[in-house]
Amino acid sequence: MRKKGLIEILITVVSIFLFMNGLCNAQDDPGCTDHPLLSRMPNFYIDSCEKKDFDQYTFADSQGKEVSVEGTYHFIKYVMKEGAKAPSELQIVRNYTNAIQKIGGMTVFETRDKTYLKVEKGGMSTWVHVKAYDQGEAYNLVIVEKKAMSQEVTAGDMIAALNKQGFIALYINFDTDKATIKPESKTIVDQIVKLLEDNPGLKISIEGHTDSTGTAARNKTLSQQRAESVVRALVKAGIDAKRLSAKGWGQDNPIADNKTEEGRAKNRRVEIVKM
Repeated sequence: MRKKGLIEILITVVSIFLFMNGLCNAQDDPGCTDHPLLSRMPNFYIDSCEKKDFDQYTFADSQGKEVSVEGTYHFIKYVMKEGAKAPSELQIVRNYTNAIQKIGGMTVFETRDKTYLKVEKGGMSTWVHVKAYDQGEAYNLVIVEKKAMSQEVTAGDMIAALNKQGFIALYINFDTDKATIKPESKTIVDQIVKLLEDNPGLKISIEGHTDSTGTAARNKTLSQQRAESVVRALVKAGIDAKRLSAKGWGQDNPIADNKTEEGRAKNRRVEIVKM
């Protein structure tokens, strides 16, 4: 009996050693790190990762339809450390939903074991696909960073376009679903101010346009608010309000295909129209 008891104790000690050693050896794959925007869940390590300077990945839009996004591509596979208690797949999904909302992002589409997220930050449109599997013992992150629609345009370019065709499309970036002009678009607003200062007899209509995401009524309101936001910025810079008007068209006048992310980005614009 005494010998049998010693053997059982030895087996237990060895099992504990192997268990602890397994935890210690559950290290990140060399060269792999968390993405700067999103940290991992507790008790997970990076099994593998991949980064491409430019690639395409298929996400889902708010209706669950496929949408292709191009940009800097990141793939990270997380695996649960041996012996740790796995969260549910839904818990993993909700963890990242909450994390993206805390940094100003939004949930685009979600099911029990996966979610598609998006955040506009630092002049970048970042898309995230979280996919949980194996009863919560593993999950993947696919992240694509796409630079927001940008434009280098001068007051000279604007007056040339206005004289030739009567309007020019500008890409002024706003906060998501808001009319707040982002700091990176200040340069364009400054050039509109210069346009009006250089041409004192010029009167213009600021006209907002959106893509087809969301309801037509909401898009109409949002485009009007954004046009008015630009007008306020110009008046604040010293332009006479009598030379300006604002109009929101919503999604009524697209210039590109709303079925693609690239097309929607082109449709989200502000047009300067000569009056």
